[in-house]
Amino acid sequence: MGLNPSDRLIRKTARIDGKRFECLELTPEHLLGRPLAESEARYAAMRLYAAGRIPIPLPAPRIAVVGTREPSHEGIELTRRLVEELMREKAIVVSGLARGIDTVAHRTAIEEGGRTVAVLGTPINVFYPPENRSLQLKLMREHMVISQFPLGSPVTRKNFPMRNRTMALISDATVIVEAGERSGTIYQGWECIKLGRPLLIHASLKDLTWVRRMTECGAFLFRTPDDVLEVLRGTKSWTYSTNSLNLI
Repeated sequence: MGLNPSDRLIRKTARIDGKRFECLELTPEHLLGRPLAESEARYAAMRLYAAGRIPIPLPAPRIAVVGTREPSHEGIELTRRLVEELMREKAIVVSGLARGIDTVAHRTAIEEGGRTVAVLGTPINVFYPPENRSLQLKLMREHMVISQFPLGSPVTRKNFPMRNRTMALISDATVIVEAGERSGTIYQGWECIKLGRPLLIHASLKDLTWVRRMTECGAFLFRTPDDVLEVLRGTKSWTYSTNSLNLI
């Protein structure tokens, strides 16, 4: 089954932070370049809004690197080492542009000359957290920012679990570097498991209740970036794709 031709890709120009950005309104199917499986389509957003320079459909592999907004020094260093290794493998790093681990993941990908995608819990013309305004604008110009929320829509707390669900959908795997017992990354972990995507959680979190439950459902524990790569290289998604068209 191919993509539905009635699900049009719509180009728009938006003025954001005083600058013009070419934006694309599209379906998750167009973003990924394939029809969604039944399990994927059940909770997928109907439309997505993107700005950036990464080709559409998104190349693979795409690895989400997520975690706490208040990371330890060890968590920051692990995130940097992990993203550096993923860049060497030509993976695209996906994260949520939140404070902490997400910001470290995006910035490290940029510093290493790689590519990174931010999935927002706000419309693409809203900057949250506000201190990441310049980072978000850079991603919109040179990498990619994606949201399921149209310009002008309200920002509520429920947006962020919905964002995590979308991030799990567009990523080939998710890596949780550091998180607490009530972390928002829990939503993404469970979505990853529901979708049958590889989920990797750092072994330092093994005593948390949700981590024990997720490992019982198939999540992997890892200690080093090499552990992550060993798991990912054994998955069918670990193939760099170049058959994308630059539609933005």
